[in-house]
Amino acid sequence: MRVTLEKSCGVSGAMFLLWGKQFFCLLGTVILLSQWVNGQHCIWYGECSNSTKVQEKKYNCNYTGPPKPLPDEGQELLLELCSSYVDAENSFCCDTQQLKTLKGNIQIPLQYLSRCPACFFNFMTLFCELTCSPRQSQFLNATQFSPDPEHNNTNVFEVSYYIGQTFANAMYNACSDVQAPSSNDKALNLLCGKDATECTPNNWIKYMFDINNGQVPFAIDPVFSDVPVAGMTPMNKTTFSCTESLDDGLGPCSCQDCSRACGPTPIPPSIPPPWTILGLDAMTVIMWCSYIIFLLIFFGVVLGAWCYRRAKVTSEYGPILDSNQPLSLNGDGTEFLDEATCSETLGERFENALRVLFSNWGSLCVRHPLTVILASMVLVLACSAGLAYMRITTNPVELWSSPSSRARQEKDYFDQHFGPFFRTEQLIITTPWTEPYIFSPTSGPDISFAPILNISLLHQVLDLQTEISNLAAEYNGENVTLKDICVSPLAPYNDNCTILSVLNYFQNSHNVLDHVDKDEFLVYFDYHTHFLYCVSSPTALDDTTNLHDPCMGTYGGPVFPWLALGGYEGTAYNNATALVITFPVNNYLNDTDKLGKALAWEKEFIKFMKNYDNPNLTISFSSERSIEDEIDRESNSDINTIVVSYIIMFVYISLALGHIQSCRTLLVDSKISLGIAGILIVLSSVACSLGIFSYIGIPLTLIVIEVIPFLVLAVGVDNIFIIVQTYQRDVRMPEEELHQQIGRVLGDVAPSMFLSSFSETVAFFLGALSTMPAVRTFSLFAGLAVFIDFLLQISCFVSLLGLDIKRQESNRVDILCCVKLPEGQQAKSDGCLFYFFKKIFAPFVLMDWVRPLVVAVFVGMLSFSIAVVNKVEIGLEQTLSMPDDSFVLNYFGNLSEYLHTGPPVYFVVEDGHDYKTTEGQNAVCGGVGCNNNSLIQQIYTASLLSNYTRISNVPSSWLDDYFDWVKPQSSCCRYYNATGSFCNASVVDKTCVHCRPMNSSGKQRPNGTDFMHFLPMFLSDNPNIKCGKGGHAAYSNAVALKENNTDVGATYFMSYHTILKTSSDYIDAMKMARELTDNITQAMKLQDKSYHVFPYSIFYVFYEQYLTIIYDTAFNLGMSLVAIFVVSAVLLGFELWSAVLVSFTIAMILINMFGVMWLWNISLNAVSLVNLVMSCGISVEFCSHIVRAFSVSTKSSRVERAEEALAHMGSSVFSGITLTKFGGILILALSKSQIFQIFYFRMYLAIVLLGAAHGLIFLPVLLSYAGPSVNKAKVMAAHNRLVGTERERLMY
Repeated sequence: MRVTLEKSCGVSGAMFLLWGKQFFCLLGTVILLSQWVNGQHCIWYGECSNSTKVQEKKYNCNYTGPPKPLPDEGQELLLELCSSYVDAENSFCCDTQQLKTLKGNIQIPLQYLSRCPACFFNFMTLFCELTCSPRQSQFLNATQFSPDPEHNNTNVFEVSYYIGQTFANAMYNACSDVQAPSSNDKALNLLCGKDATECTPNNWIKYMFDINNGQVPFAIDPVFSDVPVAGMTPMNKTTFSCTESLDDGLGPCSCQDCSRACGPTPIPPSIPPPWTILGLDAMTVIMWCSYIIFLLIFFGVVLGAWCYRRAKVTSEYGPILDSNQPLSLNGDGTEFLDEATCSETLGERFENALRVLFSNWGSLCVRHPLTVILASMVLVLACSAGLAYMRITTNPVELWSSPSSRARQEKDYFDQHFGPFFRTEQLIITTPWTEPYIFSPTSGPDISFAPILNISLLHQVLDLQTEISNLAAEYNGENVTLKDICVSPLAPYNDNCTILSVLNYFQNSHNVLDHVDKDEFLVYFDYHTHFLYCVSSPTALDDTTNLHDPCMGTYGGPVFPWLALGGYEGTAYNNATALVITFPVNNYLNDTDKLGKALAWEKEFIKFMKNYDNPNLTISFSSERSIEDEIDRESNSDINTIVVSYIIMFVYISLALGHIQSCRTLLVDSKISLGIAGILIVLSSVACSLGIFSYIGIPLTLIVIEVIPFLVLAVGVDNIFIIVQTYQRDVRMPEEELHQQIGRVLGDVAPSMFLSSFSETVAFFLGALSTMPAVRTFSLFAGLAVFIDFLLQISCFVSLLGLDIKRQESNRVDILCCVKLPEGQQAKSDGCLFYFFKKIFAPFVLMDWVRPLVVAVFVGMLSFSIAVVNKVEIGLEQTLSMPDDSFVLNYFGNLSEYLHTGPPVYFVVEDGHDYKTTEGQNAVCGGVGCNNNSLIQQIYTASLLSNYTRISNVPSSWLDDYFDWVKPQSSCCRYYNATGSFCNASVVDKTCVHCRPMNSSGKQRPNGTDFMHFLPMFLSDNPNIKCGKGGHAAYSNAVALKENNTDVGATYFMSYHTILKTSSDYIDAMKMARELTDNITQAMKLQDKSYHVFPYSIFYVFYEQYLTIIYDTAFNLGMSLVAIFVVSAVLLGFELWSAVLVSFTIAMILINMFGVMWLWNISLNAVSLVNLVMSCGISVEFCSHIVRAFSVSTKSSRVERAEEALAHMGSSVFSGITLTKFGGILILALSKSQIFQIFYFRMYLAIVLLGAAHGLIFLPVLLSYAGPSVNKAKVMAAHNRLVGTERERLMY
């Protein structure tokens, strides 16, 4: 029995133990189940009463029960919005209406952040978990409630949202680089409430959940932690990096929206270091060494030759000395007959033919003066009549840019497809107030504001802006206001003018500017807070304060702070010291009436601003027409200076031509009438040239009008002095008549005149091969004017000279020819200047010890000029084109000092690209799936290297914004189901349906007909609070639709250049933009296509010339030198060495001109290039006459021949060019025009001084050392011509 009991107890114990295990298992299960049930606990469900803070939104209803299943409609919405719940259970803490509210609330973020799938997924996870998570109670804690008696419920008034710091950081990192293409900025600038550079993961989320931002109906307090806090487990769901693909197949974000996807940041090529030797400029060292070596060799040779001559006197004319006939003309000349070479004989015969031709022609002109003069007048009048068709070009584009140039063709293409670039009226406003003031916000540190942002000054600036907006001008009897001509991007829906001004943050309203939200203790919101918000989010339609003021301008577009403010550092816009107000005005390509209205209003604007006075404001301003107006005013103001300059030259010429023998014969010997006639001939040649080309239809330029008279006067007057002074020194032979003497004189000097004039003409006509319109036009007009002047001088002037000599010989008074003085004995004497050159100057310059010093000095000048020729600046600063007293100068100065961005640059894709295919889209776009070397991506990469590429911003991309706009998740693209017409996102109509289905194909980019079906809708959609991606304002002009909106033609993508201050900045910017588009064209594989990509900015047509200015300069001057060499070689009797010396000396003058340009800060541009071409022509006058006189001289040595040439021609060249021009040039220094002072006074003075120095000092010395040997055939011919005549005795 005991045993039985024991067994029985054992069995019972075992059963008890088993039951206990089951009990504890059940208890554990209950506990775990209760914990799981607690995890499914909601804190809200459904929507209750309207929010007291944001009336149009509702509170969520307090609910602490388990999640509830969603109906089918809710399930579809949930899967659309919260893809992370694809495989989740069907019970959630939200109903369908809450999901609809969520969809409405995330429309703006969706349109900007969905460019980067990972960013948008993380972003939606944050809100999906907040709204619908079945585990809300783990990370959401409702802290305040309010009653809802209407629904017999309780509102959730405030919650704490526990968010994992890791999640917050990951979400921010995925979104920090996402771009907003329409605004050339980062999306976080629009979504973070502050500048993207100041945005952090925590303050971004805090801003989105801030009750004061107007977007959330109740306060949400985010608490960031990666560890449990106060019994709450922070939400730390899975996130995706922007470099990762999503589970639904969407790829990683593009490089543009995710810097980590780009790889390492590109490094710009390093700037090549300057070329140095031993730390010194290499060219300087090389030229110094070369100069020293030259001096050692040259002085060694000179010293050796001097010692050799001391030991043995030799002569290059040995046969002459051996015959004891030093001059060789005393013999019969036959001793040289066998020694003259073929080329010498040919040269002598050619020169003799010219001598005979001009002698006969001169004799004819003197014999028949009236016929020649009358024929000349008829010719001049016939040619000058073309001036009736004269057209002067003042359009800078036509002046500086060739119609065939790349920039001009690209400008024409842009204008034809997108319309001309708008006209700009701009104010830069500062204040004499110097003390900043402090603004104390309700939270955060005090903020210092610059004086110009004081509210009282802003009211005054707004008054000024309003007055300008209300200005009215009269044009053809009708009033023209700003609204008639301004840019209105949303017209006709919104006809407000575009005004880029900070006052547009306040809707250009005094009332809005004075908006304030305060109580008796604190100011919560006022214009300070609104300003700070808008400079961070210029596209915001609500500043998220209780005032709900928009930042978008009244014209429907944003005002970016870097366009409306100046004088600040970084993004500290509150420290801006200048306000910039810009009024864009429509430009018109072929509508002269509308353009006339714009010009009339601009004239009224300038007049108003000149008369505006406010002691609190300092204003600089400019209008589109200002530069052209000021240039015209400058030209008119300089007329007096030019007239005085020419009067001085005319008076000098009239007085200097006469050779006064005595005071008694002063009135007879004077040649004022002949001088005036010579001047009229010069001016007639200019008029003929202008008239002939006006017949042809070639327009004139201001350069032609200002420079050519100076040039032709230099050339023409020199020839006049040579003719007259050669006659005055000549003695008429017995039985020789006047016409024979003048013919003989003309036969001697006309070949030299022909040489110089024809050389210049050919050189100028070759200069017309230049692609630069200003240089080409000048060369054409100058070449023809010089040649006509030569023809008139050897005909009309010779006839007038004959008449004047007859007057003088009959003892009649100059001008008053009817008055005859008593006969008296006249003694022939040399003029003072001729005497000085013959007896003093020429012998001194050619002394043995002076000549080496001359060579050393001039070679030193040449060496210096070569060393600095590559240091001459290229370009033309805008300020130089303005008068000293121009109001535009202040504007240019402030433009450089205050502006923070450069001009816009458009990257144009020509007509031909296929945007309807995925391949064509990928080659251009910058979003997900686009090529890494697409157009947008390459421009974006370039903007990262802004200091190198001069591209400052990410480009605005209509294509990427269109893809965001057309997404089915977005509320932007809708149409009326019945009619198919576009339905704007702000329209509430149940018949409006989404453009694309919410399925996998609908979420893909539109292709083919779909692409073109919705694109016109996008381009007509105005941005609004529900859809900020509408393309009407930003892109309506950027896309040219064709073939009845069935295809895309030319398009552009806009960015901005960095700040450009100097000519070199502008040149570099254009060069880099072209390199960038060349790379884009290559990446898009367009080399063999009919279309390309090119950059366009308004200044390209003006600065393109500087890309090739060095080549153009070398080409023009090189061709001129070649022409001078060829003509000189022929007309000097085929003496090649003489032509080489002429060309070499002129080349020295040109190189020395570059040295002067460097010393005098004269930049190389079209104006200075014209002057260099002109200096080439004037240098011919200084050199060719001297060389020809040397070549025909029959003296026994080079030194004697050089001395004779300098004595006889030097005085005429000096008096005809140097003295004539010197007085006139000095007057130019008094001009108000900086361009006259620099490019005319300085360069003209350098041309004359260098030309005179080289022609009258260096060239005779060079000829004395290395001049060509005497032409034996010419010696023989001279002997045959003069032997046995009175001329032989007089000359020898």
